[in-house]
Amino acid sequence: MYNLFKLDNGLRVVVENIEQFNSVSVGLWVENGSRNEDAVNNGISHFIEHMMFKGTKRRTSKQIAEAIEDIGGQINAFTGKEATCYYVKVLDSYLELGLDVISDMLFNSNFAEEDIEKEKGVVVEEINMSEDSPEDVLMDLHSIAAWGQESISRPILGYEHTVRGFNRTMLVDYLQSYYIPENCVISICGKVDMSNIKEIVEKYFGDWACNKKSITKYNNPEILKSNLFRKKDIEQLHVTLGIPGIEVGHDDIYTLILLSNILGGGASSILFQKIREELGICYSIYLFISSHINVGTVNVYAGLNPQYIKEALETINFELKKFSTDSISKEKLTKAKEQLKGSYILGLESTSSRMFSNGKSVLFKDKINTPNDVISRIDSINHEKIEKVMDMTFRKGIYNSAFVGKDSTLLKDIYKDNLDEFSFNHTKI
Repeated sequence: MYNLFKLDNGLRVVVENIEQFNSVSVGLWVENGSRNEDAVNNGISHFIEHMMFKGTKRRTSKQIAEAIEDIGGQINAFTGKEATCYYVKVLDSYLELGLDVISDMLFNSNFAEEDIEKEKGVVVEEINMSEDSPEDVLMDLHSIAAWGQESISRPILGYEHTVRGFNRTMLVDYLQSYYIPENCVISICGKVDMSNIKEIVEKYFGDWACNKKSITKYNNPEILKSNLFRKKDIEQLHVTLGIPGIEVGHDDIYTLILLSNILGGGASSILFQKIREELGICYSIYLFISSHINVGTVNVYAGLNPQYIKEALETINFELKKFSTDSISKEKLTKAKEQLKGSYILGLESTSSRMFSNGKSVLFKDKINTPNDVISRIDSINHEKIEKVMDMTFRKGIYNSAFVGKDSTLLKDIYKDNLDEFSFNHTKI
C-alpha cells in the first residue's frame, strides 16, 4: 500500500506499507550533489553529509550513532552527483525515533569549527584512498572526458585544495540554500500505520522553512567526443568507453537496461564471453549505465594487460556494431526479460532497497514506480522499442574514452592525435 503526499511547506513524502515486515526504513532525500557545485566549492555536498553526523544541539556524534545502533538499527548516508540521502533502518516500533534522529541532524547540526577542521583531514584521506583505486580514478577521469567543464563532470569528493578551503560560513550558507523542503523527499518503507503517518511526519518536519531558496535545476550538457589518459604506476590498463545513453526516468530506460544486460551485463553477456572467455585477454569486463537528469551514458569497462588494448578495442567496437545491427531473436528477448524481472524483484526484498527506489523516483520524477508498473514496462518491451533505443544509443557508437595506466605509448599509436594526457592541474575545473 502506497501513500504519496506533500506537506504545506512543499516537502514530499512517500510511504509504502508492507505488513509482513517487522522493520521500517526512513530516508531523507535531498536533490543536491556535486552537480550543484562549482570550481571553488567542489566537494561541499559530500562534506556537509559528513558534518551532519558530527553532533547536534541535542546529541553528540557518538549519541547519534548510539541512538540507532543501540536498538539494533542502522544509520548511514551517501552523496552522489545529483542527490544526497540520509537513512536509518530500525524495527517498526522505533519509526518515530528514526524520524527524530534524522530531523535532529537536519535542523540542529552544530557545524563546529573544530569538527570542520578535523573532518577536512578525514575527507582528504578519503580522497587519497580514492586516488589509490584505479577504478575510482578512471570514473572521475571519464566524467571529464564525457562532460568537459560541465558541473556534472566534477568528482563527488572534490579535491584536496577545495576541501581545505571550506569554512563554517560556506557550509551553512550552502546548506540553507539547497536543503529546503522543495528540494527534498522523505521516503518511508516497512510496517507503517498509514492512519497517522502524515501527522507523525508533520511533527518532525512540518515547521521546516527556509529564507534562502535554490530550487535545483540542471542543464542539458553535450556529450563530448574526447579521449583522456592519466598516468598511474600500476600493472594493468583500466579502460572505460562511453556511448550516448538516456536520462534517468526515461520511458525507455528498461529497454536500455535489457539491451545492456545482453551486451555486457554478466558472465553470459556478449562482451564477457568474447573478450574474456574466448580471447582470454582480460579478467574483468562489463557494461554499466549512468543515467542522470536530462542526460545519460552507457559505458564499457575493462581491466587488462596493456599489450592487449588494441585487440580489445577492435573487438569491442566490432561486437558493438554487430549488436546494434543484428536482430534479437524472440527466444533471447524472452530470456532477457525474465532475467531483468528476476534481478529487479530480488533487488527489492528489503525495506531499505524499496525505500531507496521510492525516494529516488519521487525526488527526480515526482511519481511512484510500483513493482507492478516496472514489471509491466519490462513485459511491454518489443522489437519496435528496441530499434528506437538502439538508434538513441548503441548505433551512435563510442563517443569518448578514458584510460588509467603506466604508459600511453600503445594508446598514442591507436588514437594518433586524439588522446590527451591528463595531469592533476587539469582537474581544477
